[in-house]
Amino acid sequence: MRARKAGGHWGIFSRPRFGYAEGPVSVTGERDRIWIHAVSLGETRAAQPLIQALLDSGARLLLTHTTATGRAEGGRLYGPAIASGQIRQTWLPYDFPGSTRRFFKHHYPCLGVLIEREVWPNLLYQARRAGIPMILASARLSESSLRQARWLERALRRAYGSLEETLAQSPEDAGRLIQIGARNVQVVGNIKFDVALPVNLVEAGRTWRGRIGRPVVAIASTREGEDSPFADLFAASASSRRIDPLYLLIPRHPQRFDVVAELLAARNLEYERRSHIGDNTPAPETRVLLGDTLGEMAFYYAAADVAIIGGGFAPLGGQNLIEACVAGTPVILGPHMYNFAQAARDAIAAGAALQVRDPAEALRQAVLLLNDDSRRAAMRNAALAWVANHAGATRRIMQALRPWVER
Repeated sequence: MRARKAGGHWGIFSRPRFGYAEGPVSVTGERDRIWIHAVSLGETRAAQPLIQALLDSGARLLLTHTTATGRAEGGRLYGPAIASGQIRQTWLPYDFPGSTRRFFKHHYPCLGVLIEREVWPNLLYQARRAGIPMILASARLSESSLRQARWLERALRRAYGSLEETLAQSPEDAGRLIQIGARNVQVVGNIKFDVALPVNLVEAGRTWRGRIGRPVVAIASTREGEDSPFADLFAASASSRRIDPLYLLIPRHPQRFDVVAELLAARNLEYERRSHIGDNTPAPETRVLLGDTLGEMAFYYAAADVAIIGGGFAPLGGQNLIEACVAGTPVILGPHMYNFAQAARDAIAAGAALQVRDPAEALRQAVLLLNDDSRRAAMRNAALAWVANHAGATRRIMQALRPWVER
């Protein structure tokens, strides 16, 4: 149902979803691969520093995904490595006993690395039966997720307990992971801090911003229920004679691009789509540019004077704020940031981010920042310093993986 709604190639009934190999697999040739599972778009991007470090070390990888956007992003980021055979890319099988058993029979990696939260009971049970060590890297577990896990506690306790090592993002995550049964837990940090934004996109975004000649506010990674309030606020201020900023409205999921376009059109807002104008600048009367492209978040953040991060204005847990801070863009967050609680608290304490109660307050604070160059510069410097102080998770994870990489 989700795939039908989302569009894209999901391979819902394809053989790999049931554990069969995607194309010919030489079993002996697969045993020297390290398997990385990045479920979706966000995890695939987050894992980029680790995957690149493994590729640079000469390791051969098996890369799996669950969503179409994650797989497409993996193909885009690692096209040459996939073409050369250094990376084999496929779907993660459904968490059925037979599917996961066949998956390990065909691929049989020397090590499995799950990114952030991808703990599946059958998958880990079959990995243990096959003698394949499993590591949860950049692991996180929120308080709400821990509470939700109680009804499956027995199965999840066994699954977490079977992990060879659990490399947590923060001390708070480590404590919750230990509560649910994880062993050999150590805090290594969040690999999102090690993301290097593509230089070409950053330069293109800043050049584009210079050509626009007016302030830019990015409202990034919005999710269902968040776009309407922002669109209503844009419409309410449409009669203002002052020079408004250009708002970049960037939905989190591509299946919602057309839905958000309809929301903007229904309010008679002057808007354009990034996919239509390309690198051209929007017309002077354009109030909203719909960010309906994939793989360009670095462009949007580099082009923005202020970034409002979505996912936190509805009770959805928030979205990644670190990428905006890597670009040195001041950040405004909503109230519901429980999936990024530690990062949000730290960024606010460092002076890199503000947290507000609703979209109206977010836009009000954004305008205040646009009119205060010194405060915006201070937040920019704080963001860059905060990211630099938290870098290094990839190096620490690579140190934990060294025995398998060397082997």
